Amino acid sequence: MAKLISNYGGEAIIAPSMQEVTLKDNPEALNFARKLSEGGFDMVIFLTGVGTRALTRFVEAHDLRQKFVDALRRVKVVARGPKPIAALAELGIPVTVAVPEPNTWRELLAALDARADSMPVKGSRIAVQEYGATNPELLAGLKQRGANVTRVPVYEWALPADTQPLRDSVQAVVNGRIDLAFFTTSVQVQHLLRIASEMRLEEPLRRAFRRIVVGSIGPMTSEALRQNGLPVDFEPEHPKMGFLVAEAAQRGRDLLEQKRQ
Repeated sequence: MAKLISNYGGEAIIAPSMQEVTLKDNPEALNFARKLSEGGFDMVIFLTGVGTRALTRFVEAHDLRQKFVDALRRVKVVARGPKPIAALAELGIPVTVAVPEPNTWRELLAALDARADSMPVKGSRIAVQEYGATNPELLAGLKQRGANVTRVPVYEWALPADTQPLRDSVQAVVNGRIDLAFFTTSVQVQHLLRIASEMRLEEPLRRAFRRIVVGSIGPMTSEALRQNGLPVDFEPEHPKMGFLVAEAAQRGRDLLEQKRQ
C-alpha cells in the first residue's frame, strides 16, 4: 500500500495498528471440527482467508485435517469473498455460495436469501468462522431466519508489540501534518482511538479529522468510523487497497480543499 501511495506521488506514513493473535487454547474450534466430522453441521460460513488457513493449521495440529476436509465436502460452504475462496481452493473444497462485493454481512445474508429454496437457512445447523471479533448483525440475521448458529473463533486482533509508530501518527494528525487517512478494517478505528485516549488526545484527534480526508475500504469499515464519530469522505468502487489509493489520488486534493475551506 505504501508503494502504491508513492507511485501516485504521495508520502506514506506507516502506522501499524494491529497484529493477529491466534487463539491457541481454542475449545470452540476443536469442538467445531469434531462435530463437523460427525455430521453435526449443514453449512459452514468462512469469513476470511486468514481465518480459514488458521483453522486448517489448528485441525492439523490435532490430527483432524483429513476428517475436516472430507466433512467440508459434505456440507454447504459459504465464502465471504475471494480470500476465503482461495484458501478453500487450496484444500480442494468447492464453494457453494460466493458472497459478492462488497462482501459484508448484508451481501452474505442476501446471497443466502436468494438460495432459500435450494438451501434453506431455517432449521439449518450453521457454523460461522469468525475473524477477530463477533459480527452480531450476521449472527442475528441467521438466527432470525431460523438457523441454529455456532460461532467458531479462530484469531483475534491485538495492538502491535511496538505502538510508537501509531502514537507518532496520532500526534501527527493532531498537529495537522496529515492530509489523508486510510482505514482498511474496523479494528484500526478502535485501536487508533484507544491509543489516542491513552495519550489524552482523543478529543484533539477527533477535531483534527475535520480537516483530514478519510478513505474507507468499504461499508463495514465506514460503519465503524461513523459509529465512533469519525468522518468518511469516500469509499472506492471496489473494496480493495489499489482502488482505495487510486481514488484518493484522483479525488483527494479536491476533497481536501473542500474540507479545509
